[in-house]
Amino acid sequence: MKTKLKSLSLAAMVGIYTMPALAAEEVKIGVPSWTGAQAIAHLLGAVVETRIGGTVEYVPGNNATIFQAMDQGKGDIDVHPDVWLPNQESFTKKYVDEAGTVTLSSNPYEGNQGFCVSQDFGEANKVTDIADLGRPDVAALMDSDGNGKGEMWIGAPGWASANVNEVKTRDYGLLDFIEPVRAEESVKTARIKDSIAKGEGYAFYCYKPHAVWYMFDVQMLSEPVYNSDNYVMVQPSDDPDWYEKSSVSTKDALKNVQIAWSNSLPERSPAIADFFANFALTADDVSGFAYEISGKGRDPAEVAREWVEANSDRVDGWLGL
Repeated sequence: MKTKLKSLSLAAMVGIYTMPALAAEEVKIGVPSWTGAQAIAHLLGAVVETRIGGTVEYVPGNNATIFQAMDQGKGDIDVHPDVWLPNQESFTKKYVDEAGTVTLSSNPYEGNQGFCVSQDFGEANKVTDIADLGRPDVAALMDSDGNGKGEMWIGAPGWASANVNEVKTRDYGLLDFIEPVRAEESVKTARIKDSIAKGEGYAFYCYKPHAVWYMFDVQMLSEPVYNSDNYVMVQPSDDPDWYEKSSVSTKDALKNVQIAWSNSLPERSPAIADFFANFALTADDVSGFAYEISGKGRDPAEVAREWVEANSDRVDGWLGL
């Protein structure tokens, strides 16, 4: 009997080790170029690796490349980590609404853009609304080069948003008091730091999520509530007379930002797809990630794993635990 039991045990062990291993769930995550998207991509990956036990591959790409790969459903890229709407609406209409090959998360975070000043400057001079920048006393406090106008950074060269902000500066009636300035974002960041240190005034284009909210104490100015009738924007790529033909005297519409994944993913990796369906962040979460990565120069993967460990309850919720 003992000999038979030993034989059966050995056979069982051999059977276990010769059985084909169960395939682990895997996902390929698209990684766009901007910091927020990189942070979210690595956060998704950290949860898959540390909590689901799956394997992850990060694939750099632009919006068009990532959506095309998700549409094909072959697993070349399975997920887009940071879909901004309506900015990327052409892709979601094509692949989510029309082709039905991509799923868009129903848990967006809010993207918001406008104009900011430091909290100290705003509180000391009662600057709370965009119209306050047109007060002569405020403009004088923002004039660092002595040309009689206060400076306001409206964006970097080549940004479509900078074109919108140039039109806004005109249509908000600020040009007699404010000089719109285009420069690289690093110039803006240095100027914010310098103006706060010197107690000077400075206004700049700002948006959430962004590292600036963790780097400095700043506040966003109020603007007229978004109204599509007062938001007519023609970009230079569409018409050389874009500035004359544009008219923008209202705040930009709030953005919905979420992830999107290939409809083939649930069949291949159902646990990962379920996690994606429950995944949700806030703009403050993403701003914090951006600060750690771009403000402190930390590795996105390290930041993501650290966040997962520190926020186990939220991660449990995403995993349905």
